Amino acid sequence: MTDKKSNAMWGGRFAAGPDAIMEAINASIGYDKRLAFQDITGSRAHAAMLAAQGIISDTDAQTIREGLLTVLSEIESGNFEFSTALEDIHMNVEARLKEIVGEPAGRLHTARSRNDQVATDFKLWTRDQMDAVVMGLEALINALLDQAEAGADWVMPGFTHLQTAQPVTWGHHMMAYVEMLGRDMSRFKDARARMNENPLGSAALAGTGFPIDRHMTAEALGFDRPTANSLDAVADRDFALEFLSCASITAMHLSRFAEELVIWSSAQFRFVTLSDRFSTGSSIMPQKKNPDAAELIRAKVGRIMGAMVALFTVMKGLPLAYSKDMQEDKEQVFDAADNLMLAVAAMTGMVSDMTANVDSLRAAAASGFSTATDLADWLVREAGLPFRDAHHVTGALVALAESKGCDLPDLSLDEMKSAHESITDGVYTVLTVENSVASRTSYGGTAPTQVRAQIARWREVLK
Repeated sequence: MTDKKSNAMWGGRFAAGPDAIMEAINASIGYDKRLAFQDITGSRAHAAMLAAQGIISDTDAQTIREGLLTVLSEIESGNFEFSTALEDIHMNVEARLKEIVGEPAGRLHTARSRNDQVATDFKLWTRDQMDAVVMGLEALINALLDQAEAGADWVMPGFTHLQTAQPVTWGHHMMAYVEMLGRDMSRFKDARARMNENPLGSAALAGTGFPIDRHMTAEALGFDRPTANSLDAVADRDFALEFLSCASITAMHLSRFAEELVIWSSAQFRFVTLSDRFSTGSSIMPQKKNPDAAELIRAKVGRIMGAMVALFTVMKGLPLAYSKDMQEDKEQVFDAADNLMLAVAAMTGMVSDMTANVDSLRAAAASGFSTATDLADWLVREAGLPFRDAHHVTGALVALAESKGCDLPDLSLDEMKSAHESITDGVYTVLTVENSVASRTSYGGTAPTQVRAQIARWREVLK
């Protein structure tokens, strides 16, 4: 009676009752088959080590290693039949290996557990993904450097609170994102260096009594060293959390830039024109050109950061060592990695294709009293006023210009002097946006000379 009620409750998906439910919740092959290459790479290294240590014969090791290549070929060609009943990628590979090579396949799992096996596979995959992200970020940085180089002299408004603040150069703005993405690259590289320890050989949780050589497998798999504690090795998912943390910060940076592209491409700003390749039309309004790619990039941070929170939540209450909860580690990382790479690629395409509307940028830079700070600085340098007094005088002149409906350079010298007698016609030399940006020559400033120096530095860094 209970089974009938269960079948009615769960319907066709679990028509076989509790056994089908358990199989469905327990299996991970639907997503961890992505670890096939890493799983087979780790198993080949493990088999070679077992033979070198005399734990299995050279003949068995060679048979296993060749059989594993056959399995990999079947998977990569799409001819491999994955089984949910076999739970995960490890058991699927091992079962197929046994069909191919027979009895020697049973020797492969000597001196290891699925616990250290999955930790090794997942680390290898995450390490590969970190390398891929760094390559993607390098491509995006190069696209930004090209934009910065083209527009090192183009003047645009710099904003605080999305209000016009001071003129900056287009190149300087592009280079701000180069710095952000450069930090992202360094975070991924730093996390990669920290994670690069080999869990293989930790077995279930306590290590093994077989005379294995963990340094040999570490070297074969490109790790710097074996992990130093078997309990920690099988229980650790810090590397995945660090990947998601780095990915979340990178996605946040991409989202900020995407937001600017959405604003800049609007009819109200017209700072940039995005290519048709990364825009869409409206189903009803023929005049529309929507920055959909930028908007989707802007949204990705929620998905990627959500993956980080999900994995933190999975891990936060787990006692040592391995718990089945940790099977929930991979889907979030896979999804975040896929979406981060897509966002980086889309942003690289948009940056490479976008056209800056130089006249609109210059006109906006000259509006909103953007050279008021230059006026205040001039009063300090040339008239000897304390900065707070210069700030007050400049504020009075801004108010005067606002009341007259003009900008600061449009005020007459007499009007300037009405705010302070020491003002001379030399003040007009600092009130153009071009002179303003050219004067910002402090290291890291917006002056074209400084922008070009930073571009050259980054070109050298990326060699």
